[in-house]
Amino acid sequence: MLDPPLLRPKFRLSAAMAALPLLLAACSSSPADSAASPEAQAETQEQAHENTGTIGCAVGGSAQVRDVCTLERTRADGRVLLVVHHPDGAFRRFDVSADGKSISATDGAEPAQVQPAGDSVDVIVGADRYLIPAKALHDAGQ
Repeated sequence: MLDPPLLRPKFRLSAAMAALPLLLAACSSSPADSAASPEAQAETQEQAHENTGTIGCAVGGSAQVRDVCTLERTRADGRVLLVVHHPDGAFRRFDVSADGKSISATDGAEPAQVQPAGDSVDVIVGADRYLIPAKALHDAGQ
């Protein structure tokens, strides 16, 4: 006859495996919870499209400005945050002032040097340079 303590771990393991689908089902959200109205979905897609675009940049030691970085514009806690994604996966974040007239580096110890450049703003942080459309800043004040 087998010793009862030897059977107990098998029982616990099989009971845990049987309960796993119930636990997973409890953690998942129902389709009704995650479904948004068609209007809300369209607005979200429009904002995502409006908030992203390709911009000129010179990163990674390059002296030539090329349209290879992407710009993401988001609004959180009443402020506008710009994220510039480099082609190698690196990124830089910038805060836009409430009036949309200035921009500053959010992360890192190096300050952003900002100069107007026609319909863009020339932003230099360290060895990296970005040409950010002025519209991305001015829309912040609205």
